[in-house]
Amino acid sequence: MTTTSPVGPTRPVRLWEDGFALDPYGYYAALRAQGPVGWAELAPGVPAYVVTERRAALELLRDTGTFSHDPRPWESTVAGDSPVLGMMRWRPNSLFSDGAAHVRYRASLIDAFERIEPHDLRARVHRAVHVLVSRIGPRGQADLVGEFARPLMALVFNSLFGLPDSQSERLDRALGKMMEGGSQATEGEAEFGGYVLELIAAKAESRGDDLPSWLLDHPAGLSPEEVTWQVFLTLGAGHEPTANLVSNALSRILGTSVYYSTLTSGARPVMDAVVEVLHHETPLANYGIHYARSPVTFHGAWIRPAIPVVVSYGALAHFAEQEVVSGRHPKDASHLSWSAGPHACPVKQHTLLIATEAIERLTLWLPDLEPVVPRPELTWRPGPFHRSLTSLPVRFSPRSPDQPGDPS
Repeated sequence: MTTTSPVGPTRPVRLWEDGFALDPYGYYAALRAQGPVGWAELAPGVPAYVVTERRAALELLRDTGTFSHDPRPWESTVAGDSPVLGMMRWRPNSLFSDGAAHVRYRASLIDAFERIEPHDLRARVHRAVHVLVSRIGPRGQADLVGEFARPLMALVFNSLFGLPDSQSERLDRALGKMMEGGSQATEGEAEFGGYVLELIAAKAESRGDDLPSWLLDHPAGLSPEEVTWQVFLTLGAGHEPTANLVSNALSRILGTSVYYSTLTSGARPVMDAVVEVLHHETPLANYGIHYARSPVTFHGAWIRPAIPVVVSYGALAHFAEQEVVSGRHPKDASHLSWSAGPHACPVKQHTLLIATEAIERLTLWLPDLEPVVPRPELTWRPGPFHRSLTSLPVRFSPRSPDQPGDPS
């Protein structure tokens, strides 16, 4: 379908197609050919402006007067069964708020996460790795996406939010459906919503030493409903992108023999691989979503209200990498995976600690991991928002966690 775009009549770049997961860079090139702001679809019939140029992205992320995070004007134009609605609909939390409401919600989250000591978070990650290696280690083969990265995040975040390990598979399954934005997105949103509602109801009745209880008792005076939506945000934002960060980093490490050998010898830290992913293959590729408060011309594009304006962190990373490879080093080569401006990620140090500790611990337990599939042949999950591997099959020498000489 040809529609009116910011640069004239053109076919929107369809970020919902299967081809986008296979090769997002061709789609980013098609967007970039339109200028700093391209015209796309996030789902059939759901158009969006997509920002692919760094200077425009930074201006957008910092301009709270021109752009809002409140999706309600857009939401009223979208079909109730749209597959992207679960990721984009308005909720009273820090992601979808502006001004004083945003400050209040964000401060409560920062205060709650600051109560988590690094040594405690590290111990939770180590315990989760031990649980998973106990399952996969004796077999000598595993899928590091479905049997490590994703269940590990469910175990860690369930622990932080005061739920037992037995609930982790339920969390993982619901978020996976919602993030992909396909036919199961509505079902996944409902499952995840039910999960969070049950959690907050339990914590409202009986507090624990966990994030939901701290939010319920925060001096900001958040209502149980407001706490529900803060948890809805932080559980989703914590689990999915961090799982993708771990699996994407592992695929880079294992896909390069020199990289893996220097990692296991201690010559190259895991953080190098994690930072490379954030620079060049960021896990949450297209989710910096804003809305113009009124019609405005922005970097050559005529932006209409009630249409999402999406910062493509994936495109920004790709084109920055191209400049480095070609010798045209950008003035500022830092990545924007944590976003920027007042909505920048408030818990990036927690995320980095979880990702690096998970990879380091895994490679200590299983030091001879070997990929079964060459990295260029790995497949990726569909969906407009993320860069997420379908699987990462590996083989290794069988090992039980209770063997002598295990990491401690």
